[in-house]
Amino acid sequence: MIFRTLTLVGGISRNSLNKKYFRSIQELSIPHFEFETFDISKLPFFSQDLEMDPPDIVSEFKDRIREAQAVLFITPEYNRSFPGVLKNAIDWGSRPYGQNLWNRKPTALLGASPGAIGTFGAQHHLRQVMAYLNMSVLGQPEMYFNASHAFDDQDRLTNEKTKELLLQYFAAFEEWIRLVGERTEEREDIFPSQGLEDSPLTH
Repeated sequence: MIFRTLTLVGGISRNSLNKKYFRSIQELSIPHFEFETFDISKLPFFSQDLEMDPPDIVSEFKDRIREAQAVLFITPEYNRSFPGVLKNAIDWGSRPYGQNLWNRKPTALLGASPGAIGTFGAQHHLRQVMAYLNMSVLGQPEMYFNASHAFDDQDRLTNEKTKELLLQYFAAFEEWIRLVGERTEEREDIFPSQGLEDSPLTH
């Protein structure tokens, strides 16, 4: 079985380490995964003025979430958090109220940084948002990647140990996707996540 995996990369700069990281993952030809991506930089800023009649690019993005069997987030770290462009994409996928497309979606989380602790802060902050949206997030293993000297002049990942760890990571993610699927079939969705609270505080 091939798992269609929507990959959202939070680094949108031309020479983003996280774009290189994603390309390296694609080049590994990981068994049972088909990675697709979406340019989240093209999404407009989320506004409740637009959510009931969203632009075509938003509708396209939502279709991609619906079609995906799993989601992979690859995030840089900005000020111990994840980028606003990624939060904007997450917000669009959670609205309108009661139509949270992330609900119970099998999800994994990676990130690359030139720092010694990788994207530890960004990943853990992002997990807080994922928990509220009821995403089925892979808990272990965690992977924090110091990519300061990881790529050659052709932007290819050269560290064999990292490649090995990535293969192990996606083996665990595959097992998690299958487990989430089994659990979803076995029980009713008693407490669905509704997305952003329908409150004046969120307007």
